[in-house]
Amino acid sequence: MQLGDARSGKLADNIAGFGRTLRRAGVRIDSSRIALAQQAALLVGVGARDDLGAALEAVMIGREQDRQVFRELFDAYFRNPEIAQKLLAQMLPSAEGKAEPSKRRPRVSEALSPQRAFGKAAAPKPEDQKVEFDAAMTASDLHRLKHADFNALSASEYRLVERLARDVALPMPEVASRRTRPGVRGAGLHWAGVRREAARTGGEILRLPRLQRRQQPLPLLVLIDVSGSMERYARLLLAFLHSATRRLPRRDVFAFGTQLTDLTQAFRLADTDDMLVASSHLIEDFAGGTQLGASLASLRVHHARRLVGRRTLVLLITDGLDTGEPAVLDAELAWLKRRCRRLLWLNPLLRFDGYAPIARGAAQVHRHAHAMLAVHNLTRLEDLARSLAQLMKN
Repeated sequence: MQLGDARSGKLADNIAGFGRTLRRAGVRIDSSRIALAQQAALLVGVGARDDLGAALEAVMIGREQDRQVFRELFDAYFRNPEIAQKLLAQMLPSAEGKAEPSKRRPRVSEALSPQRAFGKAAAPKPEDQKVEFDAAMTASDLHRLKHADFNALSASEYRLVERLARDVALPMPEVASRRTRPGVRGAGLHWAGVRREAARTGGEILRLPRLQRRQQPLPLLVLIDVSGSMERYARLLLAFLHSATRRLPRRDVFAFGTQLTDLTQAFRLADTDDMLVASSHLIEDFAGGTQLGASLASLRVHHARRLVGRRTLVLLITDGLDTGEPAVLDAELAWLKRRCRRLLWLNPLLRFDGYAPIARGAAQVHRHAHAMLAVHNLTRLEDLARSLAQLMKN
């Protein structure tokens, strides 16, 4: 049996193209899943659209946060209301689905847009009426993007780098917790295990199981500057942190400009695009001024319990261009430093050679922070995890 309709037999190509589009939208999918999708289409047929969609979703989607993206893309790609039995006979280049463009997720809208290579639109082949969605990048292009400052990217490059940033890992440093578990080493004996071992050997003790302390990631508190000078960095770093820290048992995120905004509830959303939409609705002072001292005072008064027993790792993401009173900022930073394990300043201005924190606000942050790290390009984000591990050892 040949996949496709009697005119061109392109069903297999269309499923493969659909898989590439899912990958472009950030769904983790490989060639084996695409091959399984083609087999699933053979088994269920194309007569029932819902059955076909359920079969493809079962073999192509492995994460819960990708299901809504898959369904929107499926509705947009495979839609022919006139001839249901030829549902997959053609891939509509206009990609008109049930979801209105204004209501689609950003990942879906971007995956359905015509492919662009660094700002130049790639024209589709008129004879096939197909849209190619794979990013046409050479190794040198990718190398340049990984070292390019976020503030210097074009709109298309910025979207691509934002997607790449979501795949950067950030394993958090781990410390010994107060809870214990059975192990081969430890200061105390695991008496329940000792009794079980003795019962197996007729009362003779041949081995002494011990209790060792569990390892757990440090609690994380993120304070991110959303003022005008940080506008290009804030969205991208929020997307990066949401994906990289999703498995942490505890993370608290606050945005600050002229006031403090709690984004912790938004960060609990599984999908990064949903988190960005929710955050944009919560932040009322985006692209405004910077009042770090007043924001930290609000943190101290209303959210001091978010700092867990001097074990919290605090990431302060700002360029340090504060417009408040230095004395207020100095007092609040001193309080924050006393209540956390490490206060790390992630500063995008380190992209400049010879940068020195001589501004009033930057000087205060530099004096209290345990370290200052750069986060202005993808390479620096990839180095962040190694830098965190090294700093925690000191």
